[in-house]
Amino acid sequence: MFGPRDKRSSMSVTAAASGFVFILLSLPVVQAYDDWRVTYTPSKICAVKGSSVTIRCSYTYPATMNGVPTVVNQKVWFTEQSDDLTTDSLYVGRVTYSSYSKSCSLTIRDLRESDSAEYKFRFITNQPDGRWTGSPGVTLSVTALHVVPSGYNQETLSCQRSCWLNKNPSYIWYKNGQREYTETSSFLLNPNPSDSYSCAVYGLKHSTSPSVCPHGGSCNRVNYSNRRICAFKGSSVDISCTYNSYNNPIQSKFWFDGRQSRYSSIDLSEDSRYAGRVQVLETERGRSTLRISDLTDADSADYRFKFKTQSIEWGSNLPGTTLTVTALWVQVTRRHVYQSSTKAELKCLSSCSPAGRPSIVWIKNEERTPGKASYEGVFNTGDNISCAFIGHEGYRSPSVYAPRAASAVMSPSGAIMEGSLVNLTCSSDANPAANYTWYKEQTQLSKEPQLVFRSIQSHQSGEYYCTAENELGKKTSENIFLQVKYAPKLPSVTVSPSGEIVEGGSVTLTCHSDANPAAKYSWYKENQALSKALGGECAFLSISPEDTGKYYCTSENLYGQTNSSSLLIDVQCKCSQTTLADTSQRIHPC
Repeated sequence: MFGPRDKRSSMSVTAAASGFVFILLSLPVVQAYDDWRVTYTPSKICAVKGSSVTIRCSYTYPATMNGVPTVVNQKVWFTEQSDDLTTDSLYVGRVTYSSYSKSCSLTIRDLRESDSAEYKFRFITNQPDGRWTGSPGVTLSVTALHVVPSGYNQETLSCQRSCWLNKNPSYIWYKNGQREYTETSSFLLNPNPSDSYSCAVYGLKHSTSPSVCPHGGSCNRVNYSNRRICAFKGSSVDISCTYNSYNNPIQSKFWFDGRQSRYSSIDLSEDSRYAGRVQVLETERGRSTLRISDLTDADSADYRFKFKTQSIEWGSNLPGTTLTVTALWVQVTRRHVYQSSTKAELKCLSSCSPAGRPSIVWIKNEERTPGKASYEGVFNTGDNISCAFIGHEGYRSPSVYAPRAASAVMSPSGAIMEGSLVNLTCSSDANPAANYTWYKEQTQLSKEPQLVFRSIQSHQSGEYYCTAENELGKKTSENIFLQVKYAPKLPSVTVSPSGEIVEGGSVTLTCHSDANPAAKYSWYKENQALSKALGGECAFLSISPEDTGKYYCTSENLYGQTNSSSLLIDVQCKCSQTTLADTSQRIHPC
Protein backbone atom coordinates (compact mmCIF):
# COMPACT_ATOMS: atom_id res chain seq x y z
CA MET A 1 0.00 0.00 0.00
CA PHE A 2 1.28 3.45 -0.96
CA GLY A 3 0.11 6.31 1.20
CA PRO A 4 -3.00 6.20 3.40
CA ARG A 5 -5.79 4.20 1.82
CA ASP A 6 -4.19 4.44 -1.65
CA LYS A 7 -3.14 1.27 -3.49
CA ARG A 8 -0.90 1.59 -6.55
CA SER A 9 0.46 -0.90 -9.03
CA SER A 10 2.96 -1.09 -11.84
CA MET A 11 0.68 -1.34 -14.83
CA SER A 12 0.49 -2.19 -18.47
CA VAL A 13 -0.86 0.72 -20.41
CA THR A 14 -3.78 0.98 -22.87
CA ALA A 15 -4.28 4.17 -24.88
CA ALA A 16 -6.05 5.27 -28.03
CA ALA A 17 -5.61 8.39 -30.06
CA SER A 18 -8.13 10.75 -31.57
CA GLY A 19 -7.11 13.38 -34.07
CA PHE A 20 -3.38 13.11 -34.71
CA VAL A 21 -1.88 11.27 -31.78
CA PHE A 22 1.26 9.22 -32.20
CA ILE A 23 2.37 6.54 -29.77
CA LEU A 24 5.54 4.94 -28.53
CA LEU A 25 4.99 1.28 -27.77
CA SER A 26 6.43 -0.32 -24.66
CA LEU A 27 6.32 -3.82 -23.25
CA PRO A 28 3.42 -4.12 -20.81
CA VAL A 29 4.16 -4.87 -17.20
CA VAL A 30 1.23 -5.97 -15.06
CA GLN A 31 1.21 -6.32 -11.31
CA ALA A 32 -2.08 -7.01 -9.51
CA TYR A 33 -2.86 -6.63 -5.84
CA ASP A 34 -5.82 -8.59 -4.51
CA ASP A 35 -7.57 -8.28 -7.89
CA TRP A 36 -7.18 -4.49 -7.95
CA ARG A 37 -5.78 -3.30 -11.30
CA VAL A 38 -5.62 -0.38 -13.75
CA THR A 39 -4.33 -1.12 -17.25
CA TYR A 40 -3.17 1.40 -19.89
CA THR A 41 -1.28 0.83 -23.17
CA PRO A 42 1.11 2.15 -24.44
CA SER A 43 3.18 3.92 -21.85
CA LYS A 44 4.18 6.89 -24.05
CA ILE A 45 2.23 9.06 -26.48
CA CYS A 46 3.50 11.77 -28.81
CA ALA A 47 0.88 14.24 -30.06
CA VAL A 48 1.02 17.35 -32.20
CA LYS A 49 0.30 20.70 -30.62
CA GLY A 50 -3.29 21.75 -31.36
CA SER A 51 -4.59 18.20 -31.83
CA SER A 52 -6.70 16.07 -29.48
CA VAL A 53 -5.70 12.94 -27.60
CA THR A 54 -7.71 10.21 -25.89
CA ILE A 55 -5.93 8.07 -23.29
CA ARG A 56 -7.84 4.88 -22.52
CA CYS A 57 -7.63 2.42 -19.67
CA SER A 58 -9.50 -0.40 -17.98
CA TYR A 59 -9.73 -1.26 -14.30
CA THR A 60 -10.81 -4.15 -12.09
CA TYR A 61 -11.60 -4.64 -8.41
CA PRO A 62 -13.06 -7.39 -6.20
CA ALA A 63 -16.81 -7.77 -6.63
CA THR A 64 -17.26 -8.10 -2.86
CA MET A 65 -15.15 -7.77 0.26
CA ASN A 66 -16.22 -9.27 3.57
CA GLY A 67 -19.69 -9.80 2.11
CA VAL A 68 -20.09 -6.14 1.08
CA PRO A 69 -20.58 -5.45 -2.69
CA THR A 70 -17.96 -3.08 -4.08
CA VAL A 71 -19.25 0.21 -5.53
CA VAL A 72 -17.06 2.77 -7.33
CA ASN A 73 -17.90 6.20 -5.92
CA GLN A 74 -15.36 8.43 -7.68
CA LYS A 75 -13.14 8.33 -10.78
CA VAL A 76 -10.52 10.96 -11.54
CA TRP A 77 -7.57 11.66 -13.85
CA PHE A 78 -4.68 13.68 -12.45
CA THR A 79 -1.05 14.74 -12.88
CA GLU A 80 1.67 15.69 -10.45
CA GLN A 81 0.54 19.33 -10.73
CA SER A 82 -3.22 18.74 -10.65
CA ASP A 83 -5.36 16.60 -8.34
CA ASP A 84 -8.32 16.57 -10.75
CA LEU A 85 -8.03 17.83 -14.33
CA THR A 86 -11.68 18.89 -14.49
CA THR A 87 -11.12 21.36 -11.64
CA ASP A 88 -7.83 22.75 -12.96
CA SER A 89 -8.18 26.10 -14.75
CA LEU A 90 -5.38 25.07 -17.14
CA TYR A 91 -7.68 22.38 -18.58
CA VAL A 92 -11.06 24.15 -18.29
CA GLY A 93 -13.14 23.44 -21.38
CA ARG A 94 -10.53 21.06 -22.80
CA VAL A 95 -10.89 17.79 -20.88
CA THR A 96 -13.58 15.12 -20.79
CA TYR A 97 -13.79 11.98 -18.68
CA SER A 98 -15.63 8.95 -19.98
CA SER A 99 -16.37 5.69 -18.24
CA TYR A 100 -18.39 2.66 -19.30
CA SER A 101 -18.52 -0.57 -17.35
CA LYS A 102 -14.88 -0.97 -16.25
CA SER A 103 -13.31 1.09 -19.03
CA CYS A 104 -12.06 4.65 -18.62
CA SER A 105 -10.74 7.38 -20.87
CA LEU A 106 -9.40 10.92 -20.74
CA THR A 107 -9.74 13.25 -23.75
CA ILE A 108 -7.70 16.46 -23.95
CA ARG A 109 -8.48 18.88 -26.78
CA ASP A 110 -6.43 21.72 -28.25
CA LEU A 111 -3.18 20.31 -26.91
CA ARG A 112 -0.52 22.70 -25.66
CA GLU A 113 3.15 22.02 -25.08
CA SER A 114 2.46 22.66 -21.38
CA ASP A 115 0.19 19.59 -21.40
CA SER A 116 3.25 17.35 -21.60
CA ALA A 117 3.04 15.30 -18.38
CA GLU A 118 2.38 11.87 -16.87
CA TYR A 119 -1.38 11.20 -16.60
CA LYS A 120 -2.80 8.73 -14.08
CA PHE A 121 -6.25 7.31 -13.32
CA ARG A 122 -7.59 6.77 -9.80
CA PHE A 123 -10.84 5.23 -8.62
CA ILE A 124 -12.27 5.22 -5.11
CA THR A 125 -14.77 2.64 -3.83
CA ASN A 126 -16.95 2.16 -0.77
CA GLN A 127 -14.55 -0.41 0.69
CA PRO A 128 -12.11 0.35 3.53
CA ASP A 129 -8.79 1.13 1.84
CA GLY A 130 -10.65 0.75 -1.48
CA ARG A 131 -8.71 3.49 -3.29
CA TRP A 132 -6.55 2.52 -6.27
CA THR A 133 -4.17 4.50 -8.48
CA GLY A 134 -2.74 3.17 -11.73
CA SER A 135 0.98 3.94 -11.49
CA PRO A 136 3.07 4.48 -13.54
CA GLY A 137 0.67 6.32 -15.82
CA VAL A 138 0.85 7.45 -19.45
CA THR A 139 3.55 9.93 -20.47
CA LEU A 140 2.21 12.44 -22.98
CA SER A 141 4.63 14.54 -25.02
CA VAL A 142 3.17 17.44 -27.00
CA THR A 143 5.34 18.67 -29.84
CA ALA A 144 5.35 21.73 -32.10
CA LEU A 145 6.56 21.46 -35.70
CA HIS A 146 9.68 23.16 -37.07
CA VAL A 147 11.09 23.50 -40.58
CA VAL A 148 14.80 22.64 -40.72
CA PRO A 149 17.11 22.51 -43.80
CA SER A 150 18.57 19.03 -44.39
CA GLY A 151 20.21 16.85 -47.01
CA TYR A 152 23.29 17.43 -49.13
CA ASN A 153 24.02 21.15 -49.37
CA GLN A 154 20.80 21.60 -47.38
CA GLU A 155 18.73 21.66 -50.56
CA THR A 156 15.83 19.89 -48.76
CA LEU A 157 13.55 21.06 -45.98
CA SER A 158 12.42 18.69 -43.23
CA CYS A 159 9.29 19.04 -41.03
CA GLN A 160 10.62 18.07 -37.60
CA ARG A 161 9.22 17.55 -34.11
CA SER A 162 10.56 16.85 -30.62
CA CYS A 163 9.15 13.31 -30.32
CA TRP A 164 8.69 10.42 -32.72
CA LEU A 165 5.44 10.42 -34.71
CA ASN A 166 4.38 6.91 -35.58
CA LYS A 167 2.08 5.80 -38.43
CA ASN A 168 3.86 7.98 -41.04
CA PRO A 169 1.36 10.84 -41.26
CA SER A 170 0.89 12.97 -44.36
CA TYR A 171 2.10 16.57 -44.38
CA ILE A 172 1.05 19.90 -45.85
CA TRP A 173 3.68 22.36 -47.07
CA TYR A 174 3.20 26.09 -47.59
CA LYS A 175 5.40 28.33 -49.76
CA ASN A 176 4.83 32.04 -49.25
CA GLY A 177 1.58 31.20 -47.48
CA GLN A 178 0.24 29.19 -50.43
CA ARG A 179 -0.36 25.48 -50.11
CA GLU A 180 1.94 23.15 -52.02
CA TYR A 181 0.69 19.66 -52.83
CA THR A 182 3.44 17.62 -51.21
CA GLU A 183 2.52 14.97 -48.61
CA THR A 184 5.93 13.87 -47.31
CA SER A 185 7.86 15.24 -44.35
CA SER A 186 10.53 16.64 -46.69
CA PHE A 187 10.33 19.33 -49.36
CA LEU A 188 12.73 20.21 -52.15
CA LEU A 189 13.86 23.83 -51.95
CA ASN A 190 13.27 26.39 -54.66
CA PRO A 191 16.36 28.51 -55.26
CA ASN A 192 14.39 31.78 -54.95
CA PRO A 193 15.67 33.57 -51.79
CA SER A 194 12.38 35.47 -51.37
CA ASP A 195 10.44 32.31 -50.57
CA SER A 196 9.42 31.26 -47.05
CA TYR A 197 8.25 27.79 -46.03
CA SER A 198 6.13 26.21 -43.30
CA CYS A 199 4.61 22.77 -42.70
CA ALA A 200 1.73 21.04 -40.90
CA VAL A 201 0.48 17.52 -40.34
CA TYR A 202 -2.44 16.79 -42.67
CA GLY A 203 -5.71 17.48 -40.86
CA LEU A 204 -4.03 19.85 -38.38
CA LYS A 205 -3.46 22.95 -40.49
CA HIS A 206 -4.01 25.19 -37.44
CA SER A 207 -0.87 23.69 -35.91
CA THR A 208 1.35 24.96 -38.74
CA SER A 209 5.01 25.56 -38.02
CA PRO A 210 6.44 29.10 -38.13
CA SER A 211 7.48 30.25 -41.62
CA VAL A 212 11.24 30.20 -42.14
CA CYS A 213 13.61 31.75 -44.66
CA PRO A 214 15.95 28.86 -45.63
CA HIS A 215 18.12 31.10 -47.85
CA GLY A 216 18.73 33.79 -45.28
CA GLY A 217 17.13 36.09 -42.75
CA SER A 218 14.89 38.02 -45.15
CA CYS A 219 12.01 36.61 -47.20
CA ASN A 220 8.29 37.06 -47.65
CA ARG A 221 6.64 35.72 -44.53
CA VAL A 222 4.02 36.16 -41.83
CA ASN A 223 4.24 34.45 -38.44
CA TYR A 224 1.51 34.62 -35.80
CA SER A 225 2.41 34.99 -32.14
CA ASN A 226 -0.34 32.56 -31.10
CA ARG A 227 -2.25 30.10 -33.23
CA ARG A 228 -5.14 29.82 -30.76
CA ILE A 229 -6.47 32.39 -28.31
CA CYS A 230 -9.31 32.04 -25.79
CA ALA A 231 -10.96 35.28 -24.65
CA PHE A 232 -14.03 36.15 -22.63
CA LYS A 233 -17.24 37.58 -23.99
CA GLY A 234 -17.27 41.34 -23.46
CA SER A 235 -13.49 41.62 -23.05
CA SER A 236 -10.77 42.79 -25.47
CA VAL A 237 -8.14 40.69 -27.21
CA ASP A 238 -4.85 41.38 -29.01
CA ILE A 239 -3.91 39.17 -31.99
CA SER A 240 -0.34 39.75 -33.20
CA CYS A 241 1.91 38.72 -36.04
CA THR A 242 5.32 39.58 -37.46
CA TYR A 243 5.68 40.10 -41.20
CA ASN A 244 8.37 40.83 -43.76
CA SER A 245 8.62 41.62 -47.47
CA TYR A 246 11.66 40.62 -49.50
CA ASN A 247 13.24 43.74 -51.01
CA ASN A 248 9.88 45.20 -52.07
CA PRO A 249 7.97 47.98 -50.34
CA ILE A 250 4.57 46.98 -49.00
CA GLN A 251 1.77 48.76 -50.81
CA SER A 252 -1.13 47.70 -48.57
CA LYS A 253 -1.72 45.55 -45.54
CA PHE A 254 -4.72 44.65 -43.36
CA TRP A 255 -6.35 42.07 -41.10
CA PHE A 256 -9.40 40.10 -42.24
CA ASP A 257 -11.81 37.40 -41.11
CA GLY A 258 -10.64 34.02 -42.41
CA ARG A 259 -14.24 32.94 -42.95
CA GLN A 260 -14.27 35.19 -46.01
CA SER A 261 -13.03 34.14 -49.41
CA ARG A 262 -9.42 35.17 -49.96
CA TYR A 263 -10.53 36.82 -53.19
CA SER A 264 -13.12 39.02 -51.48
CA SER A 265 -11.57 39.56 -48.06
CA ILE A 266 -12.54 42.82 -46.35
CA ASP A 267 -10.31 44.93 -44.13
CA LEU A 268 -11.72 44.48 -40.60
CA SER A 269 -11.36 48.23 -40.10
CA GLU A 270 -14.00 48.66 -42.80
CA ASP A 271 -16.21 45.70 -41.83
CA SER A 272 -19.55 46.90 -40.41
CA ARG A 273 -19.68 43.94 -38.00
CA TYR A 274 -16.65 45.33 -36.20
CA ALA A 275 -17.49 49.02 -36.44
CA GLY A 276 -16.00 50.94 -33.51
CA ARG A 277 -14.48 47.77 -32.04
CA VAL A 278 -11.28 47.27 -34.07
CA GLN A 279 -7.84 48.89 -33.81
CA VAL A 280 -4.65 47.96 -35.67
CA LEU A 281 -1.49 48.80 -33.73
CA GLU A 282 2.08 48.86 -35.08
CA THR A 283 4.35 49.49 -32.10
CA GLU A 284 7.44 48.35 -34.01
CA ARG A 285 8.42 47.76 -37.59
CA GLY A 286 7.32 44.42 -38.94
CA ARG A 287 4.83 43.72 -36.15
CA SER A 288 1.07 44.23 -36.42
CA THR A 289 -1.47 43.81 -33.63
CA LEU A 290 -5.20 43.52 -34.18
CA ARG A 291 -7.20 44.63 -31.13
CA ILE A 292 -10.90 43.68 -30.95
CA SER A 293 -12.95 45.05 -28.06
CA ASP A 294 -16.36 44.21 -26.62
CA LEU A 295 -16.12 40.64 -27.92
CA THR A 296 -19.26 38.76 -28.94
CA ASP A 297 -19.92 35.07 -29.68
CA ALA A 298 -19.93 35.92 -33.41
CA ASP A 299 -16.29 37.08 -33.17
CA SER A 300 -15.07 33.48 -32.82
CA ALA A 301 -13.15 33.05 -36.09
CA ASP A 302 -9.77 32.62 -37.76
CA TYR A 303 -8.05 36.01 -38.17
CA ARG A 304 -5.37 36.49 -40.83
CA PHE A 305 -2.96 39.19 -41.91
CA LYS A 306 -2.42 40.08 -45.56
CA PHE A 307 0.07 42.34 -47.38
CA LYS A 308 0.70 43.27 -51.00
CA THR A 309 3.82 44.42 -52.84
CA GLN A 310 4.33 45.14 -56.48
CA SER A 311 5.29 41.53 -57.11
CA ILE A 312 3.53 39.45 -54.44
CA GLU A 313 0.37 39.17 -52.40
CA TRP A 314 0.89 37.21 -49.22
CA GLY A 315 -1.66 34.46 -49.63
CA SER A 316 -4.39 33.68 -47.16
CA ASN A 317 -4.24 29.89 -47.51
CA LEU A 318 -1.99 29.79 -44.48
CA PRO A 319 -4.12 29.68 -41.28
CA GLY A 320 -3.87 32.62 -38.94
CA THR A 321 -4.92 32.89 -35.29
CA THR A 322 -8.09 31.12 -34.20
CA LEU A 323 -10.02 33.14 -31.63
CA THR A 324 -12.60 31.42 -29.42
CA VAL A 325 -14.91 33.72 -27.47
CA THR A 326 -16.22 32.03 -24.36
CA ALA A 327 -18.25 32.75 -21.26
CA LEU A 328 -17.92 31.11 -17.86
CA TRP A 329 -20.78 29.21 -16.28
CA VAL A 330 -21.24 27.35 -13.00
CA GLN A 331 -22.33 23.73 -12.88
CA VAL A 332 -23.80 22.28 -9.69
CA THR A 333 -22.48 18.73 -9.56
CA ARG A 334 -23.41 17.36 -6.13
CA ARG A 335 -25.71 18.23 -3.25
CA HIS A 336 -27.00 17.25 0.17
CA VAL A 337 -30.19 18.88 1.42
CA TYR A 338 -30.51 19.94 5.04
CA GLN A 339 -33.59 21.38 6.69
CA SER A 340 -32.84 25.01 5.85
CA SER A 341 -29.78 24.89 3.56
CA THR A 342 -28.05 22.86 0.86
CA LYS A 343 -24.50 21.58 0.66
CA ALA A 344 -23.33 21.63 -2.97
CA GLU A 345 -20.18 21.21 -5.05
CA LEU A 346 -19.86 23.75 -7.87
CA LYS A 347 -17.59 23.73 -10.92
CA CYS A 348 -16.53 26.77 -12.91
CA LEU A 349 -16.63 25.83 -16.60
CA SER A 350 -16.03 27.39 -20.01
CA SER A 351 -15.63 26.15 -23.57
CA CYS A 352 -11.93 27.06 -23.50
CA SER A 353 -9.34 28.42 -21.10
CA PRO A 354 -6.80 31.23 -21.45
CA ALA A 355 -3.14 30.35 -21.76
CA GLY A 356 -1.12 29.76 -18.61
CA ARG A 357 -2.68 28.65 -15.36
CA PRO A 358 -5.14 31.42 -14.40
CA SER A 359 -6.52 31.31 -10.89
CA ILE A 360 -10.25 31.08 -10.14
CA VAL A 361 -12.07 33.40 -7.77
CA TRP A 362 -15.50 32.51 -6.39
CA ILE A 363 -17.92 35.33 -5.57
CA LYS A 364 -20.61 34.53 -2.99
CA ASN A 365 -22.88 37.46 -2.18
CA GLU A 366 -20.08 39.76 -3.43
CA GLU A 367 -17.54 38.20 -1.06
CA ARG A 368 -14.52 36.84 -2.97
CA THR A 369 -12.82 33.53 -2.23
CA PRO A 370 -9.80 32.53 -4.38
CA GLY A 371 -9.68 28.82 -5.12
CA LYS A 372 -9.83 26.13 -7.75
CA ALA A 373 -12.37 25.47 -10.49
CA SER A 374 -14.26 23.39 -7.92
CA TYR A 375 -15.94 24.92 -4.87
CA GLU A 376 -17.87 23.18 -2.10
CA GLY A 377 -19.97 24.93 0.52
CA VAL A 378 -23.29 25.27 2.31
CA PHE A 379 -25.76 27.58 0.60
CA ASN A 380 -28.87 29.25 1.95
CA THR A 381 -31.88 30.59 0.11
CA GLY A 382 -30.97 33.99 -1.29
CA ASP A 383 -27.26 33.24 -1.80
CA ASN A 384 -25.75 34.23 -5.18
CA ILE A 385 -22.61 32.41 -6.35
CA SER A 386 -20.54 33.10 -9.48
CA CYS A 387 -16.96 32.55 -10.61
CA ALA A 388 -14.33 34.41 -12.62
CA PHE A 389 -10.66 34.23 -13.49
CA ILE A 390 -8.57 36.47 -11.25
CA GLY A 391 -7.82 39.61 -13.21
CA HIS A 392 -11.00 39.14 -15.28
CA GLU A 393 -13.60 39.64 -12.57
CA GLY A 394 -15.57 41.92 -14.89
CA TYR A 395 -16.42 38.84 -16.99
CA ARG A 396 -17.73 36.60 -14.27
CA SER A 397 -20.18 33.77 -14.85
CA PRO A 398 -23.91 34.21 -14.35
CA SER A 399 -24.83 33.65 -10.70
CA VAL A 400 -26.34 30.38 -9.54
CA TYR A 401 -28.98 30.48 -6.83
CA ALA A 402 -31.90 28.56 -5.37
CA PRO A 403 -35.44 29.35 -6.60
CA ARG A 404 -36.46 32.81 -5.37
CA ALA A 405 -40.13 31.84 -5.24
CA ALA A 406 -42.60 29.57 -6.99
CA SER A 407 -45.52 31.19 -8.79
CA ALA A 408 -48.63 29.25 -9.84
CA VAL A 409 -50.89 30.90 -12.43
CA MET A 410 -54.17 29.68 -13.93
CA SER A 411 -55.22 30.46 -17.49
CA PRO A 412 -57.82 31.54 -18.31
CA SER A 413 -58.53 33.42 -15.13
CA GLY A 414 -62.08 33.93 -13.91
CA ALA A 415 -64.94 31.41 -14.28
CA ILE A 416 -63.85 27.99 -15.54
CA MET A 417 -66.51 26.11 -17.50
CA GLU A 418 -66.66 22.34 -17.56
CA GLY A 419 -65.22 20.99 -20.81
CA SER A 420 -62.95 24.00 -21.40
CA LEU A 421 -59.16 24.09 -21.77
CA VAL A 422 -57.33 25.10 -18.57
CA ASN A 423 -53.58 25.58 -18.05
CA LEU A 424 -51.88 25.80 -14.68
CA THR A 425 -48.34 27.17 -15.08
CA CYS A 426 -45.56 27.07 -12.49
CA SER A 427 -42.59 29.41 -12.84
CA SER A 428 -39.61 30.50 -10.80
CA ASP A 429 -36.49 32.62 -11.06
CA ALA A 430 -33.71 30.07 -10.51
CA ASN A 431 -30.28 29.12 -11.85
CA PRO A 432 -29.78 26.25 -12.57
CA ALA A 433 -33.27 26.15 -14.06
CA ALA A 434 -35.83 24.75 -11.67
CA ASN A 435 -37.62 21.43 -11.99
CA TYR A 436 -41.36 21.66 -11.32
CA THR A 437 -43.87 19.36 -9.64
CA TRP A 438 -47.67 19.83 -9.44
CA TYR A 439 -49.85 18.62 -6.57
CA LYS A 440 -53.57 18.47 -5.83
CA GLU A 441 -54.22 18.35 -2.11
CA GLN A 442 -50.91 16.54 -1.34
CA THR A 443 -51.23 14.11 -4.29
CA GLN A 444 -48.47 14.43 -6.90
CA LEU A 445 -49.84 14.91 -10.41
CA SER A 446 -47.07 15.97 -12.79
CA LYS A 447 -43.39 16.89 -13.10
CA GLU A 448 -43.90 19.42 -15.90
CA PRO A 449 -44.00 23.23 -15.68
CA GLN A 450 -47.58 23.16 -17.02
CA LEU A 451 -50.54 21.13 -15.82
CA VAL A 452 -52.97 20.99 -18.76
CA PHE A 453 -56.67 20.07 -18.61
CA ARG A 454 -57.86 19.80 -22.21
CA SER A 455 -61.48 19.22 -21.17
CA ILE A 456 -61.77 19.92 -17.47
CA GLN A 457 -64.41 18.07 -15.47
CA SER A 458 -66.26 18.93 -12.29
CA HIS A 459 -64.46 16.30 -10.21
CA GLN A 460 -61.15 18.09 -10.97
CA SER A 461 -62.15 21.07 -8.84
CA GLY A 462 -59.90 21.53 -5.81
CA GLU A 463 -56.75 23.14 -4.43
CA TYR A 464 -53.57 22.94 -6.53
CA TYR A 465 -50.01 24.04 -5.84
CA CYS A 466 -46.56 23.50 -7.33
CA THR A 467 -42.94 23.30 -6.20
CA ALA A 468 -39.84 24.71 -7.95
CA GLU A 469 -36.60 22.93 -7.10
CA ASN A 470 -33.01 22.98 -8.30
CA GLU A 471 -29.75 21.66 -6.86
CA LEU A 472 -29.56 24.57 -4.41
CA GLY A 473 -33.04 24.66 -2.90
CA LYS A 474 -36.81 24.36 -3.19
CA LYS A 475 -39.84 26.69 -3.03
CA THR A 476 -43.59 25.99 -2.82
CA SER A 477 -46.24 28.18 -4.44
CA GLU A 478 -49.43 29.47 -2.89
CA ASN A 479 -52.57 27.40 -3.48
CA ILE A 480 -54.80 27.90 -6.49
CA PHE A 481 -58.46 27.00 -5.91
CA LEU A 482 -59.78 25.68 -9.19
CA GLN A 483 -63.58 25.77 -9.22
CA VAL A 484 -65.26 24.29 -12.28
CA LYS A 485 -68.62 25.81 -13.23
CA TYR A 486 -71.27 23.61 -14.86
CA ALA A 487 -75.00 23.32 -15.55
CA PRO A 488 -77.12 21.08 -13.28
CA LYS A 489 -76.75 17.35 -13.74
CA LEU A 490 -79.87 15.14 -14.04
CA PRO A 491 -81.82 15.65 -10.77
CA SER A 492 -82.63 12.77 -8.46
CA VAL A 493 -86.00 12.66 -6.66
CA THR A 494 -86.68 10.93 -3.35
CA VAL A 495 -89.85 10.41 -1.24
CA SER A 496 -89.92 10.40 2.53
CA PRO A 497 -91.22 8.29 4.12
CA SER A 498 -90.87 5.55 1.56
CA GLY A 499 -93.47 2.85 1.08
CA GLU A 500 -97.24 3.18 0.91
CA ILE A 501 -98.57 6.75 1.17
CA VAL A 502 -101.78 7.03 3.22
CA GLU A 503 -104.06 9.99 3.39
CA GLY A 504 -103.39 12.38 6.28
CA GLY A 505 -99.71 11.53 6.55
CA SER A 506 -96.76 13.89 6.25
CA VAL A 507 -94.84 13.40 2.96
CA THR A 508 -91.80 15.22 1.60
CA LEU A 509 -90.52 15.10 -1.97
CA THR A 510 -86.85 16.09 -2.34
CA CYS A 511 -85.07 17.17 -5.53
CA HIS A 512 -81.26 17.18 -5.72
CA SER A 513 -78.94 18.02 -8.60
CA ASP A 514 -75.14 18.46 -8.75
CA ALA A 515 -74.44 21.97 -10.07
CA ASN A 516 -72.00 24.85 -9.74
CA PRO A 517 -73.16 27.38 -8.81
CA ALA A 518 -75.87 25.66 -6.72
CA ALA A 519 -79.15 25.05 -8.54
CA LYS A 520 -82.54 26.57 -7.82
CA TYR A 521 -85.43 24.08 -7.83
CA SER A 522 -89.07 24.13 -8.95
CA TRP A 523 -91.73 21.42 -8.54
CA TYR A 524 -94.49 20.51 -10.96
CA LYS A 525 -97.59 18.29 -10.85
CA GLU A 526 -98.91 17.31 -14.25
CA ASN A 527 -96.94 20.27 -15.72
CA GLN A 528 -98.52 22.69 -13.23
CA ALA A 529 -96.18 24.63 -10.97
CA LEU A 530 -96.63 24.04 -7.27
CA SER A 531 -96.50 27.23 -5.31
CA LYS A 532 -96.09 25.38 -2.02
CA ALA A 533 -92.71 23.93 -3.10
CA LEU A 534 -89.82 25.41 -1.09
CA GLY A 535 -86.34 25.08 -2.55
CA GLY A 536 -85.57 21.47 -3.32
CA GLU A 537 -88.44 20.15 -1.20
CA CYS A 538 -92.15 19.79 -1.80
CA ALA A 539 -93.83 19.05 1.58
CA PHE A 540 -97.34 17.71 2.33
CA LEU A 541 -98.13 18.11 6.02
CA SER A 542 -101.41 16.14 5.60
CA ILE A 543 -101.56 14.54 2.22
CA SER A 544 -104.95 13.82 0.67
CA PRO A 545 -106.22 11.65 -2.18
CA GLU A 546 -106.50 14.77 -4.30
CA ASP A 547 -102.70 14.99 -4.21
CA THR A 548 -102.40 11.77 -6.22
CA GLY A 549 -100.58 12.37 -9.54
CA LYS A 550 -97.24 12.57 -11.38
CA TYR A 551 -94.62 14.92 -9.99
CA TYR A 552 -91.26 16.13 -11.32
CA CYS A 553 -88.75 18.84 -10.51
CA THR A 554 -86.43 21.16 -12.43
CA SER A 555 -82.97 22.32 -11.37
CA GLU A 556 -81.59 25.52 -12.85
CA ASN A 557 -78.53 27.81 -12.60
CA LEU A 558 -76.79 30.38 -14.81
CA TYR A 559 -75.57 27.70 -17.20
CA GLY A 560 -78.68 25.64 -17.83
CA GLN A 561 -81.81 23.79 -16.67
CA THR A 562 -82.57 20.08 -16.29
CA ASN A 563 -85.81 18.19 -15.55
CA SER A 564 -86.05 15.08 -13.42
CA SER A 565 -88.03 12.03 -14.49
CA SER A 566 -91.66 11.84 -13.31
CA LEU A 567 -92.60 10.24 -10.02
CA LEU A 568 -96.11 8.82 -9.42
CA ILE A 569 -97.61 9.63 -6.00
CA ASP A 570 -100.63 7.35 -5.20
CA VAL A 571 -102.42 8.43 -2.00
CA GLN A 572 -104.46 5.66 -0.35
CA CYS A 573 -107.71 6.47 1.49
CA LYS A 574 -107.97 5.95 5.24
CA CYS A 575 -111.16 3.73 5.21
CA SER A 576 -113.87 2.83 7.91
CA GLN A 577 -114.22 -0.94 7.69
CA THR A 578 -117.65 -2.55 8.54
CA THR A 579 -118.12 -6.29 8.42
CA LEU A 580 -121.46 -7.37 6.88
CA ALA A 581 -122.54 -10.71 8.30
CA ASP A 582 -124.27 -11.80 5.16
CA THR A 583 -121.69 -10.64 2.60
CA SER A 584 -118.34 -10.26 4.51
CA GLN A 585 -117.57 -7.27 2.19
CA ARG A 586 -115.23 -4.27 2.95
CA ILE A 587 -116.77 -0.83 2.59
CA HIS A 588 -114.60 2.02 1.34
CA PRO A 589 -116.54 5.26 1.97
CA CYS A 590 -114.05 7.43 0.07
